[in-house]
Amino acid sequence: MPWSPTQSGLTHGKNAGFPGWRGPYAHAKISAVTAAYLLLISIGLCAGVLSGLFGIGGGVVIVPALIYLVGFDQRLATGTSLAVLLAPVGLGAVIEYHQSGDVDLSAAVVLAISVAAGAMLGAVLSGEVVDTYLRLAFACFVLLLGVYLVFGACRQLGWI
Repeated sequence: MPWSPTQSGLTHGKNAGFPGWRGPYAHAKISAVTAAYLLLISIGLCAGVLSGLFGIGGGVVIVPALIYLVGFDQRLATGTSLAVLLAPVGLGAVIEYHQSGDVDLSAAVVLAISVAAGAMLGAVLSGEVVDTYLRLAFACFVLLLGVYLVFGACRQLGWI
């Protein structure tokens, strides 16, 4: 069944499903459905650009955006992000990188199989954990990853 802003709660209640939202469309005379689609399109475009630039998108961009901008809970945001990434996982970017010789196909196949198995295990485990703890674990993961990347870059630049 295709996605609908009504089914996901984006068009129900105060602020059309955008809890406390004060974004650029908050004062506009457009429908809640149009605002919901515009927000999702914006999230998708941002995730696509960042995916092409840095190889990120789902967990780092889409999941937090769905939680904090759209109002999804952790599981719904994660499941939706996985559904988004299932088929088009950066196909255009992969083609461009492959044409430049920057894709190791054998490593990609091994990783894809491993990711599929890990995703199944993670989905089962997430059903056993309270949503707030999932959100906290995700935030800690992203924070630690950010710290690691900052220190690595500073070390390579000779700053530390």
